[in-house]
Amino acid sequence: MSLADHDRADDLADTVALLVAERDSLRRYVAGLIGRDPHTVEDVVQETLLRAWQSAPLLEWRDRPIRMWLFRVARNLVADRVRRNRTVPVGVTAEDFAAAGTASVPDHADEVGDRCVLVAALHTLAPAHREAVARVHLLGEAGEDVARRLGVPRGTVKSRTHHGIRALRDELGARGYSRPATGGSDGKAAA
Repeated sequence: MSLADHDRADDLADTVALLVAERDSLRRYVAGLIGRDPHTVEDVVQETLLRAWQSAPLLEWRDRPIRMWLFRVARNLVADRVRRNRTVPVGVTAEDFAAAGTASVPDHADEVGDRCVLVAALHTLAPAHREAVARVHLLGEAGEDVARRLGVPRGTVKSRTHHGIRALRDELGARGYSRPATGGSDGKAAA
């Protein structure tokens, strides 16, 4: 072993001894900053000692007390930890959850059931009436456009939609549905 290797080994032993000697005081200091949670305190102390170990060749161990450097690193680590834990996620808040719990959510199963009943009732219509009703009331096409597309007068389209809607009302009434009342009724007859 050369003299330089022997000096490095002595420096390494001195560094380890110095860090071990400062560990308890560092633990008390960190516990005073963040409380007595032993796991968090130990995490900060270990990270501080690891950084001291990694920075050992750059630090003046003999000329200055290392304790102040260790305390400064530990304080910065605690500040980073507090800052990280204090962040507030952007987006949904607790008030949003409370408001969502009180709002009524429409049941789409009722809509699917209603749609199935309407399709079945549409199939009972004559094809000419079914096409006129579907194009005007379900697809939202203008009566003039439907008349042009079907090659019939506009009055014929009006007549077919009128008679088709009347037949649909009769069919839906026979299936237990009634004409919707003004005021937002769901359209089902009372059982």
